[in-house]
Amino acid sequence: MAAFSIALSGLTAASSDLDVTANNVANADTVGFKQSRAEFADVFAAGAVNLNTSAIGEGVRLSTTAQQFTQGNIGSSGSNLDLAISGDGFFTLQDPSNGIVYTRNGQFSENKNGDVVTATGQALQVYPPTSTGGFNTGALTNLNLQTAQSSPLATTSGTVILNLPAGSTPPTGGAFDPANPATYNQSTSTTVFDSLGNSFPATFFFTQTAAPGVWNVNLTVNNVLDPTTNQLTFSPTGAVTPPASGALNFPGFAPTDGAAAMDMTFNFAQSTQFGGGFGVTSLVQNGFTTGQLSTVSIDPTGVVSAVYTNGRSTQLGQLALSNFPSPQGLKQLGNTTWAETFSSGTHISGTAGSSGFGAIQSGALEASNVDLTTELVNMITAQRAFQANAQVITTANQLSQTVINITH
Repeated sequence: MAAFSIALSGLTAASSDLDVTANNVANADTVGFKQSRAEFADVFAAGAVNLNTSAIGEGVRLSTTAQQFTQGNIGSSGSNLDLAISGDGFFTLQDPSNGIVYTRNGQFSENKNGDVVTATGQALQVYPPTSTGGFNTGALTNLNLQTAQSSPLATTSGTVILNLPAGSTPPTGGAFDPANPATYNQSTSTTVFDSLGNSFPATFFFTQTAAPGVWNVNLTVNNVLDPTTNQLTFSPTGAVTPPASGALNFPGFAPTDGAAAMDMTFNFAQSTQFGGGFGVTSLVQNGFTTGQLSTVSIDPTGVVSAVYTNGRSTQLGQLALSNFPSPQGLKQLGNTTWAETFSSGTHISGTAGSSGFGAIQSGALEASNVDLTTELVNMITAQRAFQANAQVITTANQLSQTVINITH
């Protein structure tokens, strides 16, 4: 009887449906997992359909197991190397065995070589930075965090904004001596750096001359007096006049640690001579010391920056995202990774936040998109379908047995 084979196909379909549901439930807590859906099609004999429109079907078959690439919930985590894509796209990985593969699982960590990898050793891919700024979107490279120290920069320039009290009188202590406060009117200090990254205290001294509005400016670095004495001249409105740019040059400090001699220019153009007290509004310089890697930051566009202890940062790359014309055609490889196929279409490369791609969230993970409530309902439905088809076989068997008994 055809009922046996038809019911058997129903049992097989219900079993397949239960298998898909079981796999979804098993991966309900798998980061980046995408649930699947069993899709079925009825079966007819082609000849029977053409010759007899009232022909009975021959059962059911599993048409496909369709992956569902809906967005999973995004929750925060404790690591800035945990990444989630809010929207479309896949992280691009270099797999030692399968070449380029793709994932939505953003659980990454640093291996012994400094590469950012998945738990199974697949390296996260980025677009490398160019020497002129920006990123080379035509090339892929491993994201590597073992960057060199941030090199120091010697102080070469700075800006000083302060007010020197109008009406000050020349000091009476004799020739200028930085060790004798009676030989100058005001002073203020900052820190400067040599070419090796060593820091030194630098102090400016301001001495009112016999000419009103004219001040001598001296500098000591590490208590060594620069031989140059510069002058600031203020107009009747209290603004700096000569030098026109307000730039004072101090070229005379030679560090004893083997660093290059320091030639520093400080701009006083915004300084003033008004009535009232001495006050420093701003005193900045462009040097900094050596920096060690402090942390890694990743912005919503996927730009990865190394942040150093000296306050500097360096761009290490931009996350390479990929998308597909038909994500359901991707081949599942396990470990929440997929491979490109003819059915998926050729991958489309891009960056986070651009057209067709979602934004990156650092310190967050995308949970599985499995809805347990829905899966439990599917489980009950598959169970009922299995029981019903089993009952068809039991009934068909009884009918067959009846026919056999009649013939005897």
